[in-house]
Amino acid sequence: MHAIVLAGGKGTRLRPLTDTRPKPLLPFVGAPFAAGLLRRLRTAGCDRATFLVGAQAKPFAPLERLGSAMGVPVAVVCEPQPLDTAGACRDLLRAGESGPVLVCNGDILTDLDYAAVVARHSEAGATATLVLTRVADTSSFGVVECDRHGRIHRFVEKPPPGTVAADTINAGTYVLAPDVFDGFGHDGPLSFERAVFPGLLEAGALLTGYASDSYWLDLGTPQRYLEGHRAVLSGRCAWPVDDAYATHAQTVLRHVDAAISPGAAVGPDVVVGPDSRVEAGAHVAGSVLFEGVVVGAGARVCNAVLAEGARVRAGVTICDTVVAAGTTVA
Repeated sequence: MHAIVLAGGKGTRLRPLTDTRPKPLLPFVGAPFAAGLLRRLRTAGCDRATFLVGAQAKPFAPLERLGSAMGVPVAVVCEPQPLDTAGACRDLLRAGESGPVLVCNGDILTDLDYAAVVARHSEAGATATLVLTRVADTSSFGVVECDRHGRIHRFVEKPPPGTVAADTINAGTYVLAPDVFDGFGHDGPLSFERAVFPGLLEAGALLTGYASDSYWLDLGTPQRYLEGHRAVLSGRCAWPVDDAYATHAQTVLRHVDAAISPGAAVGPDVVVGPDSRVEAGAHVAGSVLFEGVVVGAGARVCNAVLAEGARVRAGVTICDTVVAAGTTVA
C-alpha cells in the first residue's frame, strides 16, 4: 500500500524551530516526527511513502534515509507552484495505482489505526473514506454528516452552534480509490475540502466517514507541539519512542548521551535530547530540549522549546517561549 504524506506547509507558526529544518523533521519525543509516522505507516502495511513538499526538496533529503533504514522506501516530490491540498496528490496518482492509497498530513499527531480505516474503505467499496474526529464546538470547522451506516451525505462549513446535529469534522486522513481524481483532470490548484469531496458527493460517488476517538492534534504551533509531547509522555497518545531514549522519571525521557545532574529537578513532561546537559540546581518542566542544549546551574525552564545548541545561563528563568538554535539566554 502506498502512503502519501502532505508536507507542503512552510511551518511559519513554528518558527524559529523551522528555520533550520522542515516541520516533519523536527524532533518529536526524540526522533524526527516523520520517523515515528513512518513506523506507524509500516505497521499499518504501507510498503512505500511519498512526501509531497514545497518548492525545495533538498531540506527533506533525510526523509529518504529514514525510510531506507525502516524498510519503507520514501520519495520526495516537489510542488514548484502551490497546488492547494489535493493538486500534487492528483498529479502523483496520474501515474496509476493498483489499490487504495492512504493520505495523511505531516503535522497531525494521531494514534489512529490506519489498517482498520483501509479495511473499512475496502469493505465498503468506497471512492473515498474520510477519517473524522469529534469536537465539542463545530462552528470553527467543516462538519461532515453521515448516516448510520457511515455514508457521507453532506458537508457543512462552519455551522452556527446548534444548527447541525453532527459533531464530526474532517481529521485530515483519507483512503482514496486509484481513480478518485478521474473527474478532476485539469492542472493547477485543487482542494480536497472545497472541490474534490463535494464534487464526488454531487456526482453520486460513495464517500464514507470513519469516526474515530483516537488521539488527534495539529502540531502546527509551539503550544500544540508541547501539548503533543505531553499526550505521548502521559500515555494518552500511543506513539513510537526512539530506542536511544530511556525513562528518567515519570513522564521524562532522556537520551542516553544526555546528562542530568543529580541536583537538578527535571519533570514532569520533559524530553532531554542528545548531548544536552541540565546542571545542578536547575529546574526543567513541561519542556523539550533538542540536541546540544545546556541549562545552567540554578536556571528554571518551564513550558519552553529549546532548539539545538541553545544555552540558558545559570540562574536565568524562562517560561512559555521558544529559544532559537544556537541562542544564549543570559
